[in-house]
Amino acid sequence: MPKEFWYNLDTREVEEGDGSNVPHLMGPYPTHEAAAQALAHAAENTRRWDAEEEEDDLER
Repeated sequence: MPKEFWYNLDTREVEEGDGSNVPHLMGPYPTHEAAAQALAHAAENTRRWDAEEEEDDLER
């Protein structure tokens, strides 16, 4: 089974292994580096989704 990496919101550190249903973990990510960028990736997704919603609202 491939390794999985998780970003721990409490410790702000990357963890390796099974994150099974732990609410303070983000992931899984395929690499340590990807997990380390979890918050930046989530922030970018939020900005993109907000922009898409705003665009949808203007089209109505």
